[in-house]
Amino acid sequence: MSELDSRGLAISGATPAALALYEGALAATLAWRSGASTPLEQAMAQAPAFVMPHILQAYTLLCSRDPKRVRSAQAVLEHAAVLPANEREATHLAAIAGVLADDYDFARDTLAELLRQHPHDALALHAAHAFDYLTGDTERLSRRVAEVLPAWSDGMPGHHAVLSMHAFGLVECGDCEGAESVARAALASNPLDARAHHVMAHVFEMTGRAAAGVRWMDAHRACWSEDSVVATHCWWHLALFLIEVGRVDDALAIYDQRVRPGRPGGVADLIDASALLWRLQLRGHDVGVRWEELAQAWSPRIDDAFCSFTDLHAMLAFVGAGDEASARRMERFLAVRESLPTRHGKTTRLLGLPACRALMAFGRGDHARAINLLAGLPAWVHRLGGSHAQRDVLHLTLLHAIEQVRRPIRLPGRVDSNPRPGVRRLPAIPIVIASKPIHVAARSASGE
Repeated sequence: MSELDSRGLAISGATPAALALYEGALAATLAWRSGASTPLEQAMAQAPAFVMPHILQAYTLLCSRDPKRVRSAQAVLEHAAVLPANEREATHLAAIAGVLADDYDFARDTLAELLRQHPHDALALHAAHAFDYLTGDTERLSRRVAEVLPAWSDGMPGHHAVLSMHAFGLVECGDCEGAESVARAALASNPLDARAHHVMAHVFEMTGRAAAGVRWMDAHRACWSEDSVVATHCWWHLALFLIEVGRVDDALAIYDQRVRPGRPGGVADLIDASALLWRLQLRGHDVGVRWEELAQAWSPRIDDAFCSFTDLHAMLAFVGAGDEASARRMERFLAVRESLPTRHGKTTRLLGLPACRALMAFGRGDHARAINLLAGLPAWVHRLGGSHAQRDVLHLTLLHAIEQVRRPIRLPGRVDSNPRPGVRRLPAIPIVIASKPIHVAARSASGE
């Protein structure tokens, strides 16, 4: 049986009831809301030959930095591959197979061709946008959405999500004013679009409006923190704003209650945890034993061999905890991986391993080596993946290392009541980033 979905796209194997369930799951996925899995399972149970629920389920698994989660999509693909499918659906399956073969470029090119033929395929745009983000292709991430946007109009199911994706591309390409305008338009269409609230957090961060960011996140907390797949990451954004306005205790409370409440957490949550603690420590704030717990949570992922962006954040935890054994074990592992002709091998060789070695040098107090390694990263360091706000951790570390080389004299000041062995922190030293003064704490380490 062949029907049309709510955007006029032909689908295979659906019944009206199963299609309604699938549409609900897709709507939740596009708005970054939780709860899509239940209607998906119900749709597959009611219409076993319905292909698109399997495709959505596979993409949900593939849009991840967790290699185990990504590999689990293989079984979904194998089940869907034997079902009758039209040309568009078969193209989706080819893109999924490409990701499982670790050929993200093929998958992204395949989805680009699909979108040229079917610009209303919101799921194709959602998946391609996620893969552009994961591979750090900022330019394509922005251009891809802009190309299909003219085909969309108000009232079309999922239009708000297309606007949100467009807004994120704009903010990542530096057009913060345009991004804010488009994100607000998305929220006017769907106030519960968590993706658009996330864009607003990036706008406030990129424009240095921390106090406004706190007000926005507080005012819309129910929209992004409840039944949202991006809740932890949005709490991370709020914590960064709180640090900027001097509410460090509140930021640490977010870490304890929202970022690391249940432990050990998924990869995305671990990334946010590392980035938050590192920023706090750069500013001279004592984070106590949090580093040690986080390093233990990262330890089983040293040999993930999947994502350099993940490797970098694992190394932040090992260096922050003073866990030299884990840091060196990861360095040795990456030194082997960099010689392999794989996607991870290439990013490890050109970006991941030099960045991790820079963090290790920084932790030892070898600021000159840290500067040389960080400054030597290629201009396309964005291909690590992530956003500008996330990758800024490298920039902040470089600036702090430069400050230590410029001002090596130890100044009298407060000493932590319970410093880790071999680690001393100095009073905050003001430096300037993009004409916006911030305070980065000097830190030296010995014996690591």
